[in-house]
Amino acid sequence: MLHPGHPGDAAQALELEVITTTEIADSIRELTLRAVNGAALPAFTPGAHVRIQVADGQWNAYSLITLPGQEATAYRIAVRREDGGAGGSRAMHALRTGARLQVQMPRNDFALDTGTGPALLIAGGIGLTPLISMATALALTGRDFRLVMAARNRAAAAYADTLAQSFGARVAVHLDDEAGGPLPVSDLIATAAPGTHVYVCGPRPMIDATRAAWSARALPDAQFHTELFDAPQTEAGDQPFEVEVASSGQVFTVPPGKTIIEVLEAGGVDLVYDCQRGDCGICQTGVLEGTPDHRDVVLSPAEREAGKLIHICVSRAKSARLKLDL
Repeated sequence: MLHPGHPGDAAQALELEVITTTEIADSIRELTLRAVNGAALPAFTPGAHVRIQVADGQWNAYSLITLPGQEATAYRIAVRREDGGAGGSRAMHALRTGARLQVQMPRNDFALDTGTGPALLIAGGIGLTPLISMATALALTGRDFRLVMAARNRAAAAYADTLAQSFGARVAVHLDDEAGGPLPVSDLIATAAPGTHVYVCGPRPMIDATRAAWSARALPDAQFHTELFDAPQTEAGDQPFEVEVASSGQVFTVPPGKTIIEVLEAGGVDLVYDCQRGDCGICQTGVLEGTPDHRDVVLSPAEREAGKLIHICVSRAKSARLKLDL
């Protein structure tokens, strides 16, 4: 497991070079990367991502993009510039041809199922990127699928024309400004055929709305797949709380603006995690005492209600203390 920001990450990473950088939509830039030494790059499956060291030791995750007919000798990513973010996306946008990057091996927490039934791919904004590779793979196997992508406006609709040319009527583009509002995901779920696997990638409100529509139809959780393309946000009213590590009895205070992972790791607790957005499930931890404040997109409504699990990369506590099975 490569933990973001750990000193050992660079030693285990690939050294890749930027060979093209292209503005493909409003605030979105595509970069193509190849190995500096000319070696073949590790293979990856649809939905996979890599982590790239962007600035000040920070590692950001970017989905790998495969379109029909593209060569497999390079990695392609698309980066949306976040002017109010920590600076990683701005640093990526400033890269020019020849720049060298430390890139971790591909990892997939958002993989396609291996069945033969239909697939519904729902994308919000830059959340489109992992779904492009999925659509390419589904088309190659002849599997029935539909890709619905939403963007604020036409200028922000990255890859819309390319996808329409590649996949024809299987692609639908929703533009918020022209439609007068966000994509009505409940309508998509209401008309999904039995046995459909749904893949949703985008901001939290889109994922939450899609999950609610899915749950309302009482469809199987195993056929609902998500990846979150939002960084965790501090919410108004967040309060400090304590976390007790059951195995050692250590107690830590988690202040607003810090995650359980950040505080425990700073205290020397060895943890396993990946996304730090609340969507991969790697950091899922048992709750022995206390009430979690769930902010992930992994747990089902029933699991949230039970309160026995928590994703420590984003979730907090409603109670004064949580005792965790660590």
